Amino acid sequence: MASRSLTSLFSIKVNDLNDLLLKESIKLGQINYEEEEAKELAIQEEVKCETVRQEVEYVKEYAEGEAAERDEAANKALKKAKKKEKLENAQGGPLQQYQKFEWEDIVSATSNFSENLKIGYGAYGTVYKCSLNHTTAAVKVLHSKEAHRNKQFQQELEVLSTIRHPHLLILLGACPDHGCLVYEYMENGSLEDVLFRRNNTPPIPWFQRYRIAWEIASALVFLHSTNPQPIIHYDLKPANILLNQNFVSKIGDVGLSKMLDFDRYSPFLSSTYIETRLMGSLDYIDPEYQRTGLFSTKSDVYAFGKVILQLVTGKVARGLTCVVETAIDEWNLAGVFDHEAGNWPVEETIELAMLGMRCAEMRSKHRPSLRDEVLPALERLKEFADKARDLYNAPPGPPICPILQNVMDYSCVAADGYTYDRRAIETRLEENDDSPNTNLPLPNFAIFDNPVFAV
Repeated sequence: MASRSLTSLFSIKVNDLNDLLLKESIKLGQINYEEEEAKELAIQEEVKCETVRQEVEYVKEYAEGEAAERDEAANKALKKAKKKEKLENAQGGPLQQYQKFEWEDIVSATSNFSENLKIGYGAYGTVYKCSLNHTTAAVKVLHSKEAHRNKQFQQELEVLSTIRHPHLLILLGACPDHGCLVYEYMENGSLEDVLFRRNNTPPIPWFQRYRIAWEIASALVFLHSTNPQPIIHYDLKPANILLNQNFVSKIGDVGLSKMLDFDRYSPFLSSTYIETRLMGSLDYIDPEYQRTGLFSTKSDVYAFGKVILQLVTGKVARGLTCVVETAIDEWNLAGVFDHEAGNWPVEETIELAMLGMRCAEMRSKHRPSLRDEVLPALERLKEFADKARDLYNAPPGPPICPILQNVMDYSCVAADGYTYDRRAIETRLEENDDSPNTNLPLPNFAIFDNPVFAV
């Protein structure tokens, strides 16, 4: 009986020890789990800390790079300012990049601003033809009494005296005290005058219109790419595009142009400008600018699109996009081509007209890039037109006899007024009395000598 009690007691003790061991084992397992979880958290925190450290290092390096770039730009600007100051000091005053004309010389050259010498009149000034320093020139005299303080005058003087391009009008000089600007003389006047045949001017052939479109685009790309401030012309239209004696075009009248503030850290500011007062010519003003007051280089693209359509159609700008759009819808785009320009190549001219329509889109984001899309396309069309021009201007080939279909050895004129090889027409007249060209009876058999064309 005592032995059974001891066994039972021992069994209870063993069970208690097993329970205690189980509990300790559970606690140990929990501790191990928590330890593993802590290690995992520690690893995650370490990864986060490394990521943050790398980001801090990147920001630090970027900030140091930006600071270095700003320092470099500041040093360049300082060197440029010192160089300019040195030049100004050497010349005894500010740099003057145009010739200064005396008022008396301009009055004399224009015969006291004679009406007979007036060649242009606009909203901001009157233009006279004259001769200064033995050079034919055009003088624009601004209307304002305070012309030398006029914003348009100062803008045009600043732009044209500092930049040069083959298709920008050359400023020869100025008389700042009286608001006079002296330009190179453009013999064929404005593109507007020639397009609308004012003063009975001959029409511009289509291949020259292709070239003019490319010339204007190249000048606009140049203005939009000037450093440090891109220039927007702001008033592009055929009246402000001038033609020299060879019908080479040059953009003039930059008095309304805008030099945009350039900020390399803000692309928006480098390409867009806010104007609170509507300016420019209504038929060429960017519709987006009319609504919002915001204009950009794409505003010039819109105006240029209208100019392209005028080159193709020879029509006024007002409502022109609607006219062309209707022709496109009716599959009759060739029907609005200016017939006075000659035999347009249909496929290439449709491409040109469609390019003009893309440029004249209502929203600026839908207009093509002038540099990357428009100019390359126009350059290709210009090359095509140049080849056509060479064929157009090629000397006539040797005369072909309508009877022999060969080059004539000795040409003569029959009574029907056509030219034939003498031996061929004489042989024919021995058997027939009608014209080889018209099949009508000849009034007589007389043959008149024509200059000999030797082969």
